Amino acid sequence: MTVSRSHDSGLMAVLELLAEQAPSGRFDEVLQRARRDGATDQELARLERAVQLARGVQAWQGQRRQREDGLADLVDTARDLTSPHDVESLLQVVTRRVKRLLNFDMTSIALLEPEGDLRVYVSDGSTTALATGHTITAPYGLGHPTLAARAPLWTADYLDDDTLAHDERADEVVRAEGLHAMMAVPMCNGDQIVGVLYGAARSVRHFSPDEIGLVCSLAALAAVAIERAGSFEQARGEVGRLELDGFRTRTSLVRLQQLNEAHSHILGLLLAGADLTAVAKAAGDALDSALQLRDPAGRPLATSGDLGEPDEQAVAEAALDAHAHLRPVVTARGTWVAPVTAGAEDLGVLVLRPTTALVGEDEGLLQLTAQTFAIQLLLRRSTAVAEGPVRDDLFDELLAAGNGGGHQTHYLVQRARRLGIDLETPHVLLVVHPEGGEQGRAVVWASSYAHRMTGLKTVHSGNIVLLLPGTDASAAARAVAGQLPPLLGHPVSVGAAGPGRGAADIGRMHTEAVRCLDALTALDGAGGTASAKDLGFLGLLLSDDHDVDGYIRSAIGPVLDHDRERLTDLTGTLESYFASGCSQAGAAEVLSVHPNTVSRRLDRVTDLLGDAWQQPGRTLEVQLALRLHRSREVLRRRRRTAADAADARHATRARADATDTTHAQADASSAGRPLSESPS
Repeated sequence: MTVSRSHDSGLMAVLELLAEQAPSGRFDEVLQRARRDGATDQELARLERAVQLARGVQAWQGQRRQREDGLADLVDTARDLTSPHDVESLLQVVTRRVKRLLNFDMTSIALLEPEGDLRVYVSDGSTTALATGHTITAPYGLGHPTLAARAPLWTADYLDDDTLAHDERADEVVRAEGLHAMMAVPMCNGDQIVGVLYGAARSVRHFSPDEIGLVCSLAALAAVAIERAGSFEQARGEVGRLELDGFRTRTSLVRLQQLNEAHSHILGLLLAGADLTAVAKAAGDALDSALQLRDPAGRPLATSGDLGEPDEQAVAEAALDAHAHLRPVVTARGTWVAPVTAGAEDLGVLVLRPTTALVGEDEGLLQLTAQTFAIQLLLRRSTAVAEGPVRDDLFDELLAAGNGGGHQTHYLVQRARRLGIDLETPHVLLVVHPEGGEQGRAVVWASSYAHRMTGLKTVHSGNIVLLLPGTDASAAARAVAGQLPPLLGHPVSVGAAGPGRGAADIGRMHTEAVRCLDALTALDGAGGTASAKDLGFLGLLLSDDHDVDGYIRSAIGPVLDHDRERLTDLTGTLESYFASGCSQAGAAEVLSVHPNTVSRRLDRVTDLLGDAWQQPGRTLEVQLALRLHRSREVLRRRRRTAADAADARHATRARADATDTTHAQADASSAGRPLSESPS
């Protein structure tokens, strides 16, 4: 009976401990106490069964509490996921929650790439930099089989699990992080696969069904939230783009209104008869840019603002592209070049350097401005045609005065000044002969060109004669030869002369330019350009002033400078070389030097004159220049000798006169007469 009461008290103690939710070790104390009290085997078995049942109740209660905690955390997680997040921050929230709820050591999310690979975007609990950002290719790892089965997969020890397809790069990450147990759950929203949610522990671990179910619920919530966040970001991006488009549209409308007003203002200036500079200033202000109008030769006609120092080579290339495509072209340094054309005729270019980048509307105004300048240049051409007879008559009278026509040059200079032409500044004269076709079109172009260049034009003996300001006759001839043939469709020949100053030089330049044109024809050079300078020694003969100094300088000037500055004798070496029939050995014998010395000196001459100095035509010019130089030196020495002799005779005569005067004074003194009364 005592034992039964002891047994009943043991059962009550088990129930009391169960009610108190006592630790599991307290149940073992009840069993030990029953054994000490002498309980029978049957009573001990019943008590052990009661302890076992109590522990089962405790385990069930613990699981229930864990499930309740998990559900509460799941609700909190769902609440967090419904808050506005961008995709990256949302992924971080999910990995952090999963790691805390299931006591993982590391969690990560890999999103499915368009190529079918999984790329890890975020990780929580990683200890190396390898986890985030690496790509898992199909079909390796847990992720791809999970997506294929659309069900969770797990392993107690990933690296020792031979049922999985291992990838060395993925295994390296697992090994570096020290991971063993791993779980992968697909993140799906209906038929849409988003990615994979990974959970891992750094020890061997088996996952319970409750843990797997909780992770699956979190993965489903995360998939919905990720798609929602992606849609929200896409919508926000669309709204931003729409707002930007609206802003751009409003800005474009305002800019179009401003440009329309600017264009109206520019056209008003054109209709009011404003000059090119006024139109250029208005266009530059409208485009907030420095602007310059240039003629086809690249000379400025009107400028507004400071262009700085543009890359002229790039501007020239852009001008070619602009005329080829008939639209503005921008250089690498941001300088715009717009063609100024009238049909197929090149009237020049518009060079523009903006302070800010040009938009489409600005480019439109730039094209309209170029057209406005084209209209203005055509109006000036019409004015030039209207003034043509007056200007032509003046030029004819200047040519006649230069050829001994007897006109008063002072009166002609005054008439030219009233037309805006200053004959006292350097001018060049061109005689242009079109090689075929109608001459009328060339004459109209020449009238416009002369008016634009502030020069004069006339037709004389079937040739077009141009008097233009400038100092380089050859460059002026090349400019005309470059612009006129494309307009006519056939070449032109141009003879040039100058520069000259005043009305008196015009006749001389005309005669010289005609000679150069005749020389071109005689030398089968039709379609080319030539001045006395271009024709070499032939130009020396054709020129009225016989500029021997200029010819010598152009032919052997660098050699003479080298001899003077370095105290060498390259000139003498050249003379000996030519005198010996262009034989280096013969020249060395004449100069009493080694042939290698002559060779080195001739190499130096090549450096100074260029490789072409030994070609036949150039050799003739070099030899002629050497002889002229030597002749001038001889003549100078003779003049100096004659001058020295004259000085000596003058000194002797002066001494004789002084002696005679002294004797006369002595004679007068001895006769007692003043010197003024002495006989002569």
